[in-house]
Amino acid sequence: MKQARSLKTLEFLIFAFFVISASAHSQTPLAIDTVASGLVNPVFVTFAPGDSNRIFIVEQPGRIRVVRNNILLAASFLNIDSSVGSSGSEQGLLGLAFHPNYQSNGFFYVNYTNNSGNTVVARYSVTANPDSANSNSSFTIITIAQPFSNHNGGMIAFGPNDGYLYIGMGDGGSGGDPGNRAQNKLNILGKMLRIDVDTGSPYAIPVTNPFASDLAYLPEIWALGLRNPWRFSFDRVTGDLFTADVGQGEYEEIDFQVFSSSGGENYGWRLKEGDSCFDPPDSCDTLLGLTDPITFYTHGGSPFRCSITGGYVYRGCAIPDLQGHYFYADYCSAQIWSFRYDGVNISDSTQRTVDLGAGSIAISSFGEDYYGELYICSHGNGRVLKIIPQGVPSQCFLPDCCSGIRGDVNGDGNNGNILDLNFLVNYIFRMSGNPGPCAGESDVDGDGTSANIVDLNFMVDRIFRGGTEMPLC
Repeated sequence: MKQARSLKTLEFLIFAFFVISASAHSQTPLAIDTVASGLVNPVFVTFAPGDSNRIFIVEQPGRIRVVRNNILLAASFLNIDSSVGSSGSEQGLLGLAFHPNYQSNGFFYVNYTNNSGNTVVARYSVTANPDSANSNSSFTIITIAQPFSNHNGGMIAFGPNDGYLYIGMGDGGSGGDPGNRAQNKLNILGKMLRIDVDTGSPYAIPVTNPFASDLAYLPEIWALGLRNPWRFSFDRVTGDLFTADVGQGEYEEIDFQVFSSSGGENYGWRLKEGDSCFDPPDSCDTLLGLTDPITFYTHGGSPFRCSITGGYVYRGCAIPDLQGHYFYADYCSAQIWSFRYDGVNISDSTQRTVDLGAGSIAISSFGEDYYGELYICSHGNGRVLKIIPQGVPSQCFLPDCCSGIRGDVNGDGNNGNILDLNFLVNYIFRMSGNPGPCAGESDVDGDGTSANIVDLNFMVDRIFRGGTEMPLC
């Protein structure tokens, strides 16, 4: 009974702390913490479903690396550099997505350009060693011919609501989409594709695809009119889709698709760039039903802006007031922004470069981990960085502060012991900025000294053993 009561008290403390934190600190100062360095052109970072201890980093030349418990492993998870062609500019190993049932089937998917410069999406399998994949297990899902070396897209992701694989395809390259491929209903380039990799061989067309039975369109098409959707992401809470589409010479844009969409949106390229006519230079809205971006920015400025890098909606726990903020950046200027979007209006637009830009060079991607915390790939200096609250090193983060008590919170293999409780209380002390359980109360044991190890031990003792209740806010 005492332990149950203690855990309930601890849960209340954690809950109260985060509620107070979210309301009292409406703009948490941010910082970055280096998670991995010495990488070769990192272009993506993600996690495997059900895996809270690792993140996976994609290196453009053809390797996937593993960071386990904040340590970059020396051996690659996968090395397919012999299959990957040139890894310069916009080619190479570009995307990674783990199957939603990865824990049971061991399947993951990669997107790369091969030795002929064409896009390949292939499936691989993990070995008995969870930190090593079978490089001979390749199963090609689709190969797409590329007329030029640029605008290959590269992002792949499984939809959180449907389990289908989404593939972002650029318009095939050169400049200005000379073949008008993005608007060609029978050309696979310049599109968002949606396929079922669990049915058929190598895949099937979902019957709910918008053009599944329309012979005027390729059935794989989920949306069209994209120039180069280098990075897109689903909001893990709402299922909404945010696509950052790299522009031509004037505008960089973010397109949006609500989770309940039945697909078929036409985002306008090459008719439009941003919300302006491109080709033709005027009267481009004669084609009805174009979907304009929810926001865009212009090229130029100082530092010079030229290429958007899409990110994620923050759904982590370490920074509660950032809940719902979508993060994105510019590759050329390394500027970073965030905003909230409710499906109609943008709010809380915030420039994040001062906090997060230091050390970020050529931001190639964002990523998220199991807990929804966000990462930045610094392509220019081979680093992966984690977005954190200022003054709190990432190793102090509570592993899963959204879902209550999980037993082995400090990762030592033992569930629910005094060390786990000490870890939790230490986290609260470090994060709160006011170490006491109530505002203005940091000397919790009444010895005249505030927020020292004795106070921490006093808190743990009260929580763990019961006895006189601690004052709660």
